[in-house]
Amino acid sequence: MKKFISILTTAVIIAAVSLSTVACGNNKTAANSKLEGSLEDILKQVYEEAELSDEFRTWTESGLLTNDITAENEEYHLGKTGIEYEEGIISEPMMMPSAYALCLIRAGEDQDIEALKTEISENANPNKWICVGVDEKNVLVDNVGDVVMLVMSDDNAQTLMDSFKGLAG
Repeated sequence: MKKFISILTTAVIIAAVSLSTVACGNNKTAANSKLEGSLEDILKQVYEEAELSDEFRTWTESGLLTNDITAENEEYHLGKTGIEYEEGIISEPMMMPSAYALCLIRAGEDQDIEALKTEISENANPNKWICVGVDEKNVLVDNVGDVVMLVMSDDNAQTLMDSFKGLAG
């Protein structure tokens, strides 16, 4: 009888663990989800999924440039040189009445994402533009997996970050 109760208890535990694994298996968190595709593809998804004003959507469709972040422009876009990452892009307007920038940075393999986010957050310059700037509370930095997003916008920062975080699934 003891053997039967032991086997039954083991079976119940295995079933409970299996069910919880299946039930929770689809609960990806933004921190550990991996975004597939190029940074340009991810950027396109962020803009497509965001609930933006008609005016800003017009900018995303025709007035924004996307360029690589390089050693030559890293300080301007990220606030300092020497930040370690695998690749990065910047999306910014050719002309816009308010300050705006969105950077996507892919971290290197086994890189400390939290340290990268902190470094970007502490160095991003919300007043890098001539005659305009962004309120510091509208400078947001977060990640989905190995991709870190920096967005600076007084009008759309949270909307764009929510869209980015929504890509986690």
